[in-house]
Amino acid sequence: MHGFEALSPTDGPTLRAAVGSVLYLVLIGLLALGVVVVVRNSATAIGIVLALLFVFPILAQVVPDPDWQRHLQQLAPMTAGLAVQTTVDVDAQPVGPWQGLGVLALWAAGALAAGGWLLEARDA
Repeated sequence: MHGFEALSPTDGPTLRAAVGSVLYLVLIGLLALGVVVVVRNSATAIGIVLALLFVFPILAQVVPDPDWQRHLQQLAPMTAGLAVQTTVDVDAQPVGPWQGLGVLALWAAGALAAGGWLLEARDA
């Protein structure tokens, strides 16, 4: 097929990337929900979530030390979460596919926990 190998939906890495992409989007939505509950303003929440997603990768490109670049990529919610979509050269990524999704899940859980805590504090 024009020099490209056909992808099978039952292939392990392809299936992981497909399922992981859905989970990635769900986790981004939960992260945004947690942030919007914390700040109680949708425009501000959009700005904060976009900053969380895009500032880390930009910082990783600006930092000259390769070790710090790798750490920032491992910590970044977007970069770590999107690692689940990698189907080739997985070992070359700064974080593994499922571990990266776990990093994003921790960001989402932290935002939801902060939002829940603030809701309880406001109701008291």
